[in-house]
Amino acid sequence: MRQEKPYPIGTQNQPWGDAERDQWLQQQTIKRSYAQEVLDRLSRLNETLDIEQYGALSVDPERYPLLAIKSREQNNKKPTALITGGVHGYETSGVQGAIRFIETQMANYAASFNIIVAPCISPWAYETINRWNPKAIDPNRSFTADSKAEESAALVNYIAAIKSKIDVHIDLHETTDTDNSEFRPALAARDNVFHAFWEIPDGFYLVGDTENQCYDFQAHIIQAVSKITHIAPADVQGRLIGELTTQTGVINYPTKRLGLCTGFSDATYNTTTEVYPDSPKVDDENCILAQVEAICSGLDFVKAQLSG
Repeated sequence: MRQEKPYPIGTQNQPWGDAERDQWLQQQTIKRSYAQEVLDRLSRLNETLDIEQYGALSVDPERYPLLAIKSREQNNKKPTALITGGVHGYETSGVQGAIRFIETQMANYAASFNIIVAPCISPWAYETINRWNPKAIDPNRSFTADSKAEESAALVNYIAAIKSKIDVHIDLHETTDTDNSEFRPALAARDNVFHAFWEIPDGFYLVGDTENQCYDFQAHIIQAVSKITHIAPADVQGRLIGELTTQTGVINYPTKRLGLCTGFSDATYNTTTEVYPDSPKVDDENCILAQVEAICSGLDFVKAQLSG
């Protein structure tokens, strides 16, 4: 296993301090518009759906409001589904897939579910195409009671205030080539830790919960998504991103212990999607459609289980 190349920020064998984090932040630049690509599209939906602001990022509260979209006529007789995207802002189809679901499919499921969609949890990271927030903290390791990532804390507090059991939680992500070229080397430098190299999986896969393994739920999603895009094969060791597969296209993590987004909601059915946008076999539209299919097929499975 080979080590990633040295990262240009920091001193070898020393974790980052405030100076290195500030240096990293100063190198980040705005590359796309949260207002145009997210807020403007969501604003067109307020006649048919409820749009709630559950917070704003302190780096620029006016520029970065945190929004959730809710289906109307919510009641405690229906199961509740939480769809999240943009925990990592650089994972584009997570955000755009969530929005596409809202625009094209959400109405089809509103009679069966109370639906809550937080399409872009990390808007600063979306604009700067980043995994981390401005403090060089990974929001998807921060869904904990004492979270240091305001993006994660805001969503946790919002869902807690709703006081409704979350039955389904699908979190939309991507695994990109920049995970190996940028983000994992940065992580190794920030924390002064070694990270064994792994190949980026070529295709779609799911990350489940070691403590809540939803085998049939995930198998249903994989089968459905395989009609839209290709499923990532395991490597020669039977692994994806270093983890043993539990079935085709599925690995598990201890989501709550790691502070992952799907762990905090305590959903009965939970999974994280992973799209591979850098594959020569896909384009942006295919990645978005794969995310939408993952949501819809997951909801279809749960609906059948609850009605059966």
